[in-house]
Order: sequence, then structure tokens, then C-alpha cells
Amino acid sequence: MNIPRTTKQGNIEFRWGERTYVMGIINLSRTRFSGDGLTNIELALSQAQRLENEGADILDVGGESTRPGAPPVPADEEIKRVIPVIEKLAPLVGIPISIDSYKYKVVRRALEAGASIINDQWGLKKEARLAELAAHRGAPIILMSNQRDRGGFDTAIKRDTGYYGDVMSVIISDLQKSIDTAMNSVCLPETLSSIPGLGFGKTWKYDLEIIRRLDELKVLGKPILLGPSRKSFIKMVLHLPADERVEGTAAAVGISIAKGADIVRVHDVKQMARICKMSDAIIRGRLGSQEIERSMP
Repeated sequence: MNIPRTTKQGNIEFRWGERTYVMGIINLSRTRFSGDGLTNIELALSQAQRLENEGADILDVGGESTRPGAPPVPADEEIKRVIPVIEKLAPLVGIPISIDSYKYKVVRRALEAGASIINDQWGLKKEARLAELAAHRGAPIILMSNQRDRGGFDTAIKRDTGYYGDVMSVIISDLQKSIDTAMNSVCLPETLSSIPGLGFGKTWKYDLEIIRRLDELKVLGKPILLGPSRKSFIKMVLHLPADERVEGTAAAVGISIAKGADIVRVHDVKQMARICKMSDAIIRGRLGSQEIERSMP
């Protein structure tokens, strides 16, 4: 299957395959695993503008922690966290805002407030109506493969422990179902992207395997997003706290680009934007929008 060449979002056109796009993370929950959660609106706006200046192409705003074992946040509380930020942020930045939520009520309010992309960590499993909402609004929707509904979480060590045999077959099958659900709701093919979902019911060893085999997701014919930033698989390899995992994240980002990633979701935008630019120069033979002269010494 061929990946769509472009996805238009307002005045911005994502040209898949030409370069890697950077999604910057705006955490509005104190319980985020990465320790970077914000509860002050002004601090969130300042961080968002900084991330845009550092090279972010998308800002991903979320109000619920996705770390293993984190308590769920009611939709009304999530709305209180994210909507005031999105309302004030939308006129301040020149890049799209995505809403990191799987709750219909939250996503609808976020789109009304100025978000224009849906980032569904459950890939329409929890709320299939998000596909109809995306189709109605013409909003791109990012679909993630999430295995936490299958169990496999160890409460003692607070880590995902599920076993799936051939993990990539499970992920591809899961994402294909999500894509079919979206297409049945008349979502345009060029508005869909896929995420294998590092963690989310899969062990840290599976995370390493997913990055190593990321190119297998190309069979789905959708742009691939990967979110390796500061994840626990880096901790397990390097034995470092979340705020010291920038080098581990960089390695994962560079390799994921070599394996076909089109978007990377990261905390450390300045550093990862540089990693993306260098990786694109080597792997894609491009520097920004300009092709590198291959004949130059």
C-alpha cells in the first residue's frame, strides 16, 4: 500500500517522505511519567511557544497521564485542564494543535476551542464516534495500537508485562481494525496516521523490537508516528531517570526515522529537531525542503 503523499491541515501541508515532522508534548497533568506536567496556564503557553520556536511542527496537548497504573481522569476534569490552554494557545501559534484524548466529549470541546488534530491512544476502541467527529470536522486522526485492554499489567512493579508472540502481527492487525473503523465513518484516507504504541500493554523488550521492526508498519499505507521520548525502555537499558534520557530518546528517534517514521512525538524538541534534520539528511538525502546534491564531494 502507498502512503498518501500529503495531508493538509489548514494552511499547512505535511509532505510525507520528504522529512520527519516533530510533535511537541504539552502535559497538563502532574502525574505524567516524565515529570514535566504543568498545571499553570501561563507556563503551558510559554512552553508551547518555546517548542514551536525550537522546531515543533505540531503541539500535542493532553490532560490525562498515560503512565502504567495512572488513575483515569473524568472527562469534565480533563476539559478543565486542556480547554483553557487550547483556547489561548490557538491564536498564539502558527502550527496545528492536536488533542491527546480518547474521550468524545473532551475531543469535541478541544476541536471547538482550536485544536485541529485528534490523537487517540485507544485507536477508536474506547470511542468509535471519534471517527465520525473527525470526518465531520475534516480533522486528521492519529490511531494508536493499545493492548492494555488485554491485561498483562503487574501492579507490584507498575509495568506492562503482556506477552503476544509476534508483537508486530498483533499491532498491524489492531491498527488495521482501527483504520477500517475510521474509513467506515467516511474519514479520508489521507487524514489517518498510525502509532505502534510503545508500552501500552507491551513490555520494554517489545518496545525495542517494535523500533527495530518499525518498517513493517508500512504495509498499512499510513504515515507512522512514534513516541519514544523518555520512555521506560530507555530506563531499563540505561538505568536513568526520566529527565536524563535525552540521549536514549535520540538513539530511538534516529533509528525510527531509518525504519520509516514520519512523525516523532517528543519532550525535548530542540534536540530532537536537530536529530531529525541530521537523520533526514543522511536517510532521505534532504535538507529541509531542498534535495542534497549527491555529486558534491
